Amino acid sequence: MAISDGMTYGWTSPMVPYFMSNATHIIMTDNDGDWMETINLLGYAAGLPFTILSVDYLGRKISMILSASVGCLCWVLLLTTMDLKVIFTSRFLAGMAGDMCFVAAPMYIAEISDYRIRGFLSSLIYFMMVVGILIVYCTGALAPYWVTPTVGIIFTACQAVFVWFLPESPYYYVYKNKYEKARKALRKLRSHDDLNEELKEIEQEVEREKTEKGRPQDLIMVKSNRLALLISLILNGGQHFVGISVFLMNLQNILDKAGSVYIESSTASIIFAGIMLISTGIAAVIIDSFGRKFLLISSSFTTGLALLVMSIFFHLQHLGYEVSNISWIPAACVMVYAATFKVGLGVVPIVMIAEIFPTTIKALGMTIADVFYVLAAVVSINLYQTLVNYFKIHVPLYLFTAFSFLMILFTILWIPETKGQTLDDIQFMLKGEKGHHNKSEKPDHSEQGKF
Repeated sequence: MAISDGMTYGWTSPMVPYFMSNATHIIMTDNDGDWMETINLLGYAAGLPFTILSVDYLGRKISMILSASVGCLCWVLLLTTMDLKVIFTSRFLAGMAGDMCFVAAPMYIAEISDYRIRGFLSSLIYFMMVVGILIVYCTGALAPYWVTPTVGIIFTACQAVFVWFLPESPYYYVYKNKYEKARKALRKLRSHDDLNEELKEIEQEVEREKTEKGRPQDLIMVKSNRLALLISLILNGGQHFVGISVFLMNLQNILDKAGSVYIESSTASIIFAGIMLISTGIAAVIIDSFGRKFLLISSSFTTGLALLVMSIFFHLQHLGYEVSNISWIPAACVMVYAATFKVGLGVVPIVMIAEIFPTTIKALGMTIADVFYVLAAVVSINLYQTLVNYFKIHVPLYLFTAFSFLMILFTILWIPETKGQTLDDIQFMLKGEKGHHNKSEKPDHSEQGKF
């Protein structure tokens, strides 16, 4: 489903030019093309109540199956329709399905993972999303229209079928007082049989969090929850205000504005997605070694530099300077942006947000963070379009540059390092207290089996 969501997110970049061309099978206006981007993001926001209810009452596993089933339906609609209204409906529903996926899946993986590899496994969700973006850039630009929805149907149908065979989260079972089911699920997830201590830790963590209640107002009233919410909102919003949604949905158009004769914009888009995929894979491998804060700071700095150079190029072009001889610069900056953004800013948020909320309000906290992610995307895209129309493209790019450097300051001042910490230890860290457990005292089951 993460692959499908990436395909949905990047779909407009190759598809809107197709719908505007003479080859289109559905007539579309410029305004329709703009709405094609926005309505998908509105679907994410509309999925908020359904996501909260689903992950808490149906469970993480069923939520992932439901998400994939709706996603599959959306691709079927895109494959078979000749009606623009059906396409809008499909995009809206795909946003709702994506919202549920990007709450349920990170929550599930954070809860089933050993703390030593939690960052790696959680970041794979974003890796799969980038796979989806690369797929849609390739199929949308190089293949007939029907190929993209067919690929989407295959991926989502596979998830809807195969996730049935996965165990539910032991945390969810303990939260529902189903202790024997929690033991069975944990037995499937671990390569050793000594489960008593880990089960005891899960029970203690969930019981402690239950005593703190799980009321919506606790997100604000409890200091640690308030800090977790602030961190998640800034991380999710920061991704968009450094321009990622704008680039993913308008990349070909941006490169066309540069007037480069060195590379086709469609080819550059595919390379862009390929670099993001490689960078996400590297981030997944190193996130548990280098830590979250280091990756965020280094990513924000290098991304800001790439945006600054691109801003200066378009500013010079706007002032009337001859820049045709250096028209390769925006394409090069976009590639640097793809590499540096995904190493930190594009991966760390999804890992950290799944770690920092307690079980009792994790669904609500992650869903609010996800909705803010969508709202930030909508605002950034509309802000970009407005500023381009009034002041040309260099102005929003300067704004994105400023936000990149502001993210460095926020990371240094507010974001804790969660590398190598258990979920329970992270809660004590947010409270400013010392954890109950010392990782050096945790049993090492490496002899009984390795991940």
